[in-house]
Amino acid sequence: MRARVRDFIYTKDDLFLATTTYLHPTDRILSFLRYIPDPDGERSRDGSRYSKVDSKQAYNFLNDNFPEYLFDCEVTGVEMMGVPVEKVEEILSPVERLTEIMNHPSPDELLLKVIKVANTFHDEACISPKHLGISGSVLPGLYDPQVSDIDFVVYGLKNHQKAMETFESLKNDNNSPLKAIADDYWARLYDKRIKDSTLSYDEFRWYENRKNNRGVVDGTLFDILATREWDEIKGNFGEETYEPCGTVQIEATVSDALAAFDNPAVYQVEEVDILEGHNAHIKEVASYTHTYSGQAREGERITARGKLEKVMGKKTYYRLIVGTTRESLGEYIKLKKLNLD
Repeated sequence: MRARVRDFIYTKDDLFLATTTYLHPTDRILSFLRYIPDPDGERSRDGSRYSKVDSKQAYNFLNDNFPEYLFDCEVTGVEMMGVPVEKVEEILSPVERLTEIMNHPSPDELLLKVIKVANTFHDEACISPKHLGISGSVLPGLYDPQVSDIDFVVYGLKNHQKAMETFESLKNDNNSPLKAIADDYWARLYDKRIKDSTLSYDEFRWYENRKNNRGVVDGTLFDILATREWDEIKGNFGEETYEPCGTVQIEATVSDALAAFDNPAVYQVEEVDILEGHNAHIKEVASYTHTYSGQAREGERITARGKLEKVMGKKTYYRLIVGTTRESLGEYIKLKKLNLD
């Protein structure tokens, strides 16, 4: 049973979970609870209502109702979520969902915008439809046509890079349907993503504006998300194990940012200085939160704070993890020197 990042899992218990990684144990699919059945929920699908949950709500709900979805992972050394394979009702594919939308006889206003994004990357970036998909609330059909954003997926790291370069060339073109984010949208994005004081509003806007992975189509926000093609996924679950080693804060230079928009976003680092926490030989910084994907480029000096992990496999090394919760409180990746003038 295969599932990759951006897929959703619909379970026999009427739950929707988002797949969080590429490699999975044989008995379950690693994923995070996103939507639960709720008679008073704000989302609807096939006559049933659902609510979206945050990290704390998700763990509390599973602890109280479906503890079998939680397990102590020997690989990571922490409690994780995962759908037992016998609980899987359906794996929802972003590619299949986009094909369904493109062939829809009467798409609503949000789906029409999804179609515009897809057509632009097909026509302008020459990316085949088989490398394009739609995730987020649109994938399980739990979206609000008036307020939901578009989580657009591009498969293959090179295709994703091509899509961002195409958007950069189009976003200030008056004739393009895909536009740069105007000032009145930044506050909404900031409130959605940042739940503490790790990034100021002006810092957030500066970082996001240079990434070219987020824009607006007819007044609706869209993200250009990266997912590996099947042939880019290597290894097996359990080949490496991870040991948590507390919190660490560092300064480092980014030596390789090829996977900066992957999930997790990975930055290879060198010239590392430990500012706080365990003195370890840290080789990479990885982020599981979308906020810090594409945050830094090769050659840039960064500061980062998060959880230190010891990675044990064919080689043993340490990495810093940002995004151990969806809200990433107290965790960040920033440039050491940022001039906002």
